[in-house]
Amino acid sequence: MIGALMLDIAATTLTQEDIELLQAPQVGGVILFARNIESPRQVRALTDHIRSVRPEILIAVDQEGGRVQRLRQGFTALPAMGRFGELYRSEPERACHLARQCGWLMATEVLAVGIDFSFAPVLDINDISDVIGDRAFADNQEHIIILARQFMQGMQEAGMATTGKHFPGHGSVKADSHIAAAIDSRSYDEIHAKDMQSFIQLQPQLDALMPAHVIYDQVDPHPAGFSKFWIQQILREQMQFDGVLFSDDLSMQAAGVAGGADARIVAALSAGCDMGLVCNDRDAARLALSAIENFALPNQTRLERMRGKIPKLSIGDTLDLGTEWQQCVDTIQAFKNATAN
Repeated sequence: MIGALMLDIAATTLTQEDIELLQAPQVGGVILFARNIESPRQVRALTDHIRSVRPEILIAVDQEGGRVQRLRQGFTALPAMGRFGELYRSEPERACHLARQCGWLMATEVLAVGIDFSFAPVLDINDISDVIGDRAFADNQEHIIILARQFMQGMQEAGMATTGKHFPGHGSVKADSHIAAAIDSRSYDEIHAKDMQSFIQLQPQLDALMPAHVIYDQVDPHPAGFSKFWIQQILREQMQFDGVLFSDDLSMQAAGVAGGADARIVAALSAGCDMGLVCNDRDAARLALSAIENFALPNQTRLERMRGKIPKLSIGDTLDLGTEWQQCVDTIQAFKNATAN
């Protein structure tokens, strides 16, 4: 059974403490960071070890492209998604083709090393946010929808589930919710028209969503990830979204409005999230775990959809995944090099 807490590990191999934590029934996932990565061979050995300890666990990573990609040494350096938006203005067909190839390439490499899914793509708009910027595909919803759909089709063709973030939109909020409280004082109608359309229009391709740690104070007093209005009323009832809802990292500064890690995960799960993330703070992860020990396990059918099609293969220190993969690597690297700032 898959539990409701996703946590991280400190190093490139599992410690005895890690192993004991992974065996707790309410631990359902592990997210990997750059500190956990040395080479493709090492990552595959690590994920295989994690699954030997807890076979049903979900393993995730942030491999968006651009400045947010944890798998670097031995992996393809992916462009920021904003590069596809820039190309789309002059060569829309080529931009769509490249976005699809990039989604396939990212997913193929991530799956090859035993990771189920990347928290991707970003569906926010590139507006005033300090933390979104060119992580977004474009500065308008029409282009975001077109390009993100192509990127997700590539992911799904490779065998990876998709996770759209950060619902209902983080791009129109200047503050970085990792380090500060983020408040958006626009009306619901403004948010719906400017930021939410990518999430609404792309819902058929979305397997999961991640709500933003943003307070939309004219709509609801709680951050979206702690809000029954956003999660129950809008996502589950109005939009009829039946995919997985992952909280954003509950260790982020903007999540502090709920209290400690124990209160934060209780708030997220009580609002309707399926799984809460507590990263980069082992004491906080233990506190969160103790707070939900007696909670019912999350919806297993939903969470099972996030399991990636991980190939059975031997991985070396550098990836070699066949002719189609190599052609895709060459294409994406040439595009990235041509668009480097």
